[in-house]
Amino acid sequence: MGVRSRKLIGTVVLLAFLGAYAMVIASIGAGRITTATPLAQLAFFFVAGLAWVVPAGLLIRWMQRP
Repeated sequence: MGVRSRKLIGTVVLLAFLGAYAMVIASIGAGRITTATPLAQLAFFFVAGLAWVVPAGLLIRWMQRP
């Protein structure tokens, strides 16, 4: 598979993943986490805000492979 094909596939997968991830995190953030303590809310949003970086980085690394 060529680099251009991987970049196209990776871009589509990344956009779909980020959209689904954002909807799941937003629904959790609007629902169950509202009853938690402020410190627990801070921890949740901190972790949720950074958790997408690892899979996105792995996908981007795959896209850049020769």
